[in-house]
Amino acid sequence: MTSTAISPNQPPKKGFLKSKGLGLAAWLLGIVFFLPIAWMVLTSFHSEEDAATNPPSFAASLTLDGYRDFFGAGGGASPWPALINSTVASLASTLLVLVLALPAAYALSIRPVKKWTDVLFFFLSTKMLPVVAGLLPLYLFAKNTDFLDNIWLLVILYTSMNLPIAVWMMHSFLSEVPVAVIEAAQIDGARLPTVLTRVVAPIALPGIAATALICFIFSWNELLFARVLTGVVAETAPVFLTGFITSQGLFLAKVCAASLVISLPVLAAGFAAQDKLVQGLSLGAVK
Repeated sequence: MTSTAISPNQPPKKGFLKSKGLGLAAWLLGIVFFLPIAWMVLTSFHSEEDAATNPPSFAASLTLDGYRDFFGAGGGASPWPALINSTVASLASTLLVLVLALPAAYALSIRPVKKWTDVLFFFLSTKMLPVVAGLLPLYLFAKNTDFLDNIWLLVILYTSMNLPIAVWMMHSFLSEVPVAVIEAAQIDGARLPTVLTRVVAPIALPGIAATALICFIFSWNELLFARVLTGVVAETAPVFLTGFITSQGLFLAKVCAASLVISLPVLAAGFAAQDKLVQGLSLGAVK
């Protein structure tokens, strides 16, 4: 066998240049998407006078007044009830979604029912209705059942909204679970709850984590239902954030500080589960 030596003066291959170009383009695109976030963070540390200047001043003095005002140091409303409501609604709905989506995805992937593709399409079709179209019936239902301004109404709504997406995602994840492992557990006498919790769930943990994170983000960021169906008791963080837009104008530094604080739970959850998220979203992509 003979080997062909590569000359050091040989020009780089087109594939190498293409990959480098795509990598550079990805970095530039990432920087473009990151710039508004960086600008929001910088503005949150400016005073209202400096934040309102046009063109904006990069060398303005930094202050924590925006964060002090957000946490009620200036006599305003405290954000803690709204943050607690968002945490309860997001975590409770995400937990309910996982409890309901895991058996459904198991039935549609590992133990497929008849016409399972039609079932999946039915789940997806529930997301085709515009949210505004269902707002009035839900408001009338909540009003007649004394569920207005109730955090548990949001838990039910967020669960129903995220369940179709969770079933679709987990269906692809559970399809990668080896059937032989499940059959071996059943031969040993394991019932369905045991199979789901001790066999299927550990194997599909990256996919479950990715599904949970996406459902948590959708629930945390939801505004329309929370704005219409809540008032003071069940007010969520996004609704609390809209309260900074007043008839006196927009307090830009305070809004940026509030937006950063309200975004931190989602950012922290994404950073903590980033390995599971990437692994889960790529699960099933390569056969």
